[in-house]
Amino acid sequence: MANPLFVEEKTLSLVEVKEAIGHIEQRDKEMNFLSNKAKEYLDAFVTLSASKQKDLHKKLVALDLTRLKGEHIANFLPTTVNDLKIVLQAYPLSLPKKDQEAIVGVVKEFV
Repeated sequence: MANPLFVEEKTLSLVEVKEAIGHIEQRDKEMNFLSNKAKEYLDAFVTLSASKQKDLHKKLVALDLTRLKGEHIANFLPTTVNDLKIVLQAYPLSLPKKDQEAIVGVVKEFV
């Protein structure tokens, strides 16, 4: 029996997941139930293109916020400070008001 070995753990954005499911859909003739449900969800909620997602990620990284990690900024597009607080509730992370406003300002450029 094969023993899988984890080489790398990487957070994927929803845009990257949508691209991966697109490649799987082209490769396989028929997708299973869960793959179809994931595709429906991604079609409904992913609004950015891959290039815009990369630009957004670069701009957020360029803010140079030491507490903000890749998994924090991968998927959500908060357009207000309150939305950002709701998104970040899942993480043990606190950001100053100035940093929160900077994040929201960058996200508003792309929404």
